[in-house]
Amino acid sequence: MPNDLPTSHMEVEAGSDYTVSFYLDFMNKRLRIDDYQGNVHAIYERIADVAKSYALTKIFIKSREQDWQFFLGKGCMLEGIYKGYFRGMDAYCMAFYYDLERRTSDYWMEEDQILHKVLALSRKPDRPAVPEHLDLRIALPKDAEKLSRLYSQIFQTYPTPMNDPQYVAKTMQEGTIYYLVESQDELISAASAEINTMYANAEMTDCATLPTFRNQGLMRLLLHALEDELVARQITCAYSLSRALSFGMNAVFYQMGYAYYGRLTKNCDIYDKYEDMNLWAKTLTRP
Repeated sequence: MPNDLPTSHMEVEAGSDYTVSFYLDFMNKRLRIDDYQGNVHAIYERIADVAKSYALTKIFIKSREQDWQFFLGKGCMLEGIYKGYFRGMDAYCMAFYYDLERRTSDYWMEEDQILHKVLALSRKPDRPAVPEHLDLRIALPKDAEKLSRLYSQIFQTYPTPMNDPQYVAKTMQEGTIYYLVESQDELISAASAEINTMYANAEMTDCATLPTFRNQGLMRLLLHALEDELVARQITCAYSLSRALSFGMNAVFYQMGYAYYGRLTKNCDIYDKYEDMNLWAKTLTRP
């Protein structure tokens, strides 16, 4: 594999009887298939060839409902369901591994215990008030530097180069919305929604709060603001992948009405290792 590859690369390939959208994620050694049309037999063979050619250790396909059993028959595993992903139709996360270490979860039982504690919590659908000494607002391009510093402080490693302000600015230009909470011009918490307008879905992601400001309801505040933006833009599906070892973030999504739809094994490099990620999803409706 060439040494000068970018951290990630999206490309759409058209074969004689199919099209497929590849997200080559070199940072996380995985191949993600966000969309495809046509001959699923040819698509699967092509996906496998691409993954092997770049020595990637995980494939996951966002399969349409009519195709997930075909991918299951090829040796893929159903790891989760993106509820309502394709304009109300479900996407099935079908995974295939090329490495035993990547396939093997190191903390599955501990993650189950965390999940059961989360599911025993009470829901908290109400929007918390913005604390008097804090400001909540949508992020602007000039905030890219601040945001990159926040992510650098919180995460030792992260699935995307959020420590690079140019990358953060680029995601804004491509349509990702960020909301942030400030204390006297100090950025203390942020979250984003990565929007797919074609299929009316959005990934709620890049959630980070400085340790001294946690447990104050700030992330619920940010997610409420993001959901309002998404509803205004006619986005109907919100989903998130949360570290399965994080009680706090899983609790936030559960309490805000998201439902648990599976766990993706060693899906990305976050904090300091490949971690399992819980899949949460919610249907957004106008109030």
